[in-house]
Amino acid sequence: MNTKKLLIPVLCSLAFGLGACGGDSATEAEPVVSPFGGVTPPMSESVLSSTILSSASVPPVINGQTAPLASVASLTVPANLYTDWKAFHYVTFEEEAAYYGSVASGFNYVFSAAYQPAARVVWSTAQSTPYSAQCKVDDTSKPAMKFRGCTVSEGIGYGMLITAMQDDIIAFNSLWNYSRAFRAYNNQALTPWLTFSFHFNEIDLGSATDADLDIATSLFLMYNKTNEAAYLNDALVIARAIWDKEVKDNKLLSGDTPMWDGTKGPIVYNLSYFSPVALRLFAKYDTGHNWTAVLDAMYTYMASIQAKGTGVFPDWSTETTSVNPPNNAAGTEKSGYTYYTFNKESVRIPWRIAWDYYWFQDPRALAVLQTLNQFIVGKSGGDPTSAALAVNYSWDLSIGPDNARNTAVPAQWLAAWCATGIGTNPTWLEACTTALNAKTVSNTASSYFPDILLMMYSQLLNGKYIRPAI
Repeated sequence: MNTKKLLIPVLCSLAFGLGACGGDSATEAEPVVSPFGGVTPPMSESVLSSTILSSASVPPVINGQTAPLASVASLTVPANLYTDWKAFHYVTFEEEAAYYGSVASGFNYVFSAAYQPAARVVWSTAQSTPYSAQCKVDDTSKPAMKFRGCTVSEGIGYGMLITAMQDDIIAFNSLWNYSRAFRAYNNQALTPWLTFSFHFNEIDLGSATDADLDIATSLFLMYNKTNEAAYLNDALVIARAIWDKEVKDNKLLSGDTPMWDGTKGPIVYNLSYFSPVALRLFAKYDTGHNWTAVLDAMYTYMASIQAKGTGVFPDWSTETTSVNPPNNAAGTEKSGYTYYTFNKESVRIPWRIAWDYYWFQDPRALAVLQTLNQFIVGKSGGDPTSAALAVNYSWDLSIGPDNARNTAVPAQWLAAWCATGIGTNPTWLEACTTALNAKTVSNTASSYFPDILLMMYSQLLNGKYIRPAI
């Protein structure tokens, strides 16, 4: 018997599903064989820092073509953003143990010496969410942080990509250890989508496919940078688990539980989880599975959904239409639905597709970007500073209207619309990148999602996404 499991309070085992940015994935999880056999701990940071491979910050040339960025692109922009973002949203094991004294005694059960150094990206959890009670640290002396005790796997995946692109090896390894520790503690290959600080309190062990793809992608990229086998080994464990648990009929499911696999109703997809670059990396390194078939099927599905609507994407969709996901992550009748709009999920699609086009110049990526760019140019009159960029547009006006509740253009939406100009509209890209590079992170208790997306989009649009030799 694992005696430390007896210490876990029965806090919830909630059936609400995911809600990283309003609803991202699963609930139930099945135990699997531990993924850590034969994987050595990460090398020391000093060794890793000295083995980073150099590469030029220029777009790759594919079939004689490139996908150039704006002339105003500057590596200084993401560097400055990173310093500010990291100072607020990234927290180490030691910092949190000192800050949250009331729960720190439970940290070492998960985070033994084998998983140090460790750090997490703090999630914004408002008092009104289903998880607020589980994410609250009962420490009234810390009112600004009391509902920010949770971490979503999405944030770890984004954080690992961000730190990898910035070549911040210590931060990368620390976030990797956060994923490794919780996977090892719960004896599963995929990171639980919602965890409580560095503590053993169990909230939801189900996985979120986008996070799993991003964590594995960052590890493949770091392996390419360093030749360190531990990164490759762990990335392969995750990729193979994604194949087993989050792929069906060559399409990416949203998580690893029956909520998402069609056994309890139609399969509902989230196209913002589709990461073409991840699938290309998987195809290179995990040769035992046909990841190219998944890439092709997902691009075919994406094109079909885009063609059926106004030109934008809905947050959630079946094979043929848009629906509220089974975890009700896109609202309720009382609160108002968002599933049919280009909203808090779909805002990530331009980042993923522009990233693929920037590195690989896939014509399918270009077609998606062109349709999106033509849409927003038509709505804004070609002005990227227009308030039109703030609207969450309807995929199908017969289902519901556009959502124009934003009074200003959020930074992540400006960034998303900017990215549609890569390879399609250099005039738009130039003006939009200029506007984006004036943005700063908000660093508030509710700015986890906008700040982390601003960080990633800024890295892409300013040249920090350097394609490895793949």
